Formats: sequence, C-alpha cells, structure tokens
Amino acid sequence: MAQHLEGDWLELATLSGSTIRVLKAAHPRARRLRLTVTPKGARLSYPHGTHPAQVNAFLRSHADWLEQKLDELNLTVKPLPPLRVGHATDFPLRGQIATLDWAAGPYPRIEPFEGGITLVIPRPHTRALPIARGLLASHLEAQIRRDVSRWLPGYVPQLGLAPTALKIRPMKSLWGSLDTRDRINLDLALALAPPAALRYVLAHELCHLKVRNHSPRFWAQVENLFPDWRAQRSWLRLNGASLKSELDRLVADVAD
Repeated sequence: MAQHLEGDWLELATLSGSTIRVLKAAHPRARRLRLTVTPKGARLSYPHGTHPAQVNAFLRSHADWLEQKLDELNLTVKPLPPLRVGHATDFPLRGQIATLDWAAGPYPRIEPFEGGITLVIPRPHTRALPIARGLLASHLEAQIRRDVSRWLPGYVPQLGLAPTALKIRPMKSLWGSLDTRDRINLDLALALAPPAALRYVLAHELCHLKVRNHSPRFWAQVENLFPDWRAQRSWLRLNGASLKSELDRLVADVAD
C-alpha cells in the first residue's frame, strides 16, 4: 500500500516485497494524475486539490507498471563525464563504442570516420556546445530514420497496417509509443543501442496498430513479426539507464 513519508514523498510496498519511493507534487497546469519514471526516480504529479486518498489509490493501481519500469531502467548508473568542447570522448553508437572527436571548420558539420565521428565547429567557440548537441541530435535521428526506412517495407505488408508518421525525440522513460492518430514515437537513445534493439521497439509499436494493449494476443503478434523480441527486451532492461544517461550528456540542451 502507499504510505505518506516526511516531505513530498510516498512509499509504495509492492507484491514482490520491494519498496518504492515516489516523489509527489501538485502541478498548477496538471489536468490529471500522471506517473513518470526516469533514471532519477519515480514522480507522481496531480492537479491542485486532489484528495490524498485519490493520489494513493492511483499509485497503488499502477504498482506493477511502476515496478516494471524501474526494473527496465536499472537505476544504478555510474556518473558520466560531461561533454566538453575540444576533448575527445567515447560513447555508444549502434551498440558499439565510438569515439567523438572535435575539429575547427568554416561551418558546423559531422564527419564520420572509421570508429567514430568528428564534430566540426567554427571558431570562435562561444556557442560550440549547443551547436554540437544539435548536430549530434540530428545525426542520431538520421541513423534511426535510415534503419526504420529499411525495415518498414518488410513489416507493413505483414501487418496490413502502417503508421501515419514517425517522430524521434528524447523520451524520459519509454522507448517508444503509438498515439491515437497512429503516429509512432521512438526514443532518440535507441540510436546508441544495437540495431536489433531498435528493431524490437519498432516492431513492438507497429504491433500496437493491431492490438492496443499488452495482452497475449499482442505478444503473439510481436512474436510473429520479430521472434527475437525477448532477448532485445532483456538487453534494454539491463542497459536502458546507461543509454538514456549517455543521450542526456550528449544532447541535454536540445529541445524535447
């Protein structure tokens, strides 16, 4: 059950015997109760005036989901070195360790090389970091779009359905989603994962075009479309927090 803690926290005891601490906060623009999970922890926001009993009941009803999301994110993440202009660093790209290097040039661009990329930034470097983050975000999005454009022609005929659009952006807790207009959203951090993990998330969201829940019928559809889904889901559960943290340090200032 959910219990009050000192300050703005709730404590939730789960059926598996673990205890989850959830930060609660009234939000002036909130229209409904909303539970989110990030590498920093769980947060429950709600409209001003919501009765505490309603807050507790909402949290209890989402206990299984909350425990699963925290498990997927694997919240123990080592601090990462900040992105610094002119200082080379390693980062994951498509499941491999790549090198990010820097150079000066007449206009901003990314130059791929074997084993990594070079961020070319004009001098003076007064706005080098935000420019670099924008370049990285665009580069990572292009990687995902290129993969998706190769896979969709094989999946759409099998499903008999197609998404209306594809949006790629940093997502706090999810890897992907399908909205009510059949638009697929994918997390930009998937560009850092092995292509097979990205492919699993794409197949997962495509299957929601047919089944909007996670019933056995849905997972049977995923199995038919992408038989290796269990291994890739496990990989994301083990490595998800580190991927999202890596993306945050690379493109933290880029608008969501």
